[in-house]
Amino acid sequence: MEKILADTATMQRMLARLSHEIIERNANLSDVVIVGVLRRGAALADMLRDGIEKITQIKLPVEYLDITLYRDDLEKLSESPRVNGSDIGFDITGKTVIIVDDVIFTGRTVRAAIDALFDLGRPKKIQLAALVDRGHRELPIKPDFVGKNIPTSLDEVIMVKVPQYDGKLEIAIKSI
Repeated sequence: MEKILADTATMQRMLARLSHEIIERNANLSDVVIVGVLRRGAALADMLRDGIEKITQIKLPVEYLDITLYRDDLEKLSESPRVNGSDIGFDITGKTVIIVDDVIFTGRTVRAAIDALFDLGRPKKIQLAALVDRGHRELPIKPDFVGKNIPTSLDEVIMVKVPQYDGKLEIAIKSI
């Protein structure tokens, strides 16, 4: 059974707060780019860009990163994993790159995203924005910006739902 932890209004407040925190931490937004991890991280990256633009009138560049081939569990996913391709249309060298993902769990997705970014250039700094931190880290990775900490057990899954893929904006939890 699925339980809703954050409705649309709550998520909009979380995204607004994250937008403010990103602005406060990055005084010079001209050197900042946002990279959303496909799929839901990409949708959230767009929402953060829009939130930052609403506050500052500065539209940060946003691109999307497919980390499929950088995962350390690729053989477990599928015999023929679906690769969506990364769409990074700007040089990240010397930039502050904000990686956006929906949920941080073990840290392995973020590690894969960092590996993929370094294949594209050498950023000045990498920051991590995660809408949900559910704990259970296996790697020493900590987000710079967190929408909500939701402690979970290993037999639970957090689902961040976005309009592009789910027709709604909410966070839910269910037991597996």
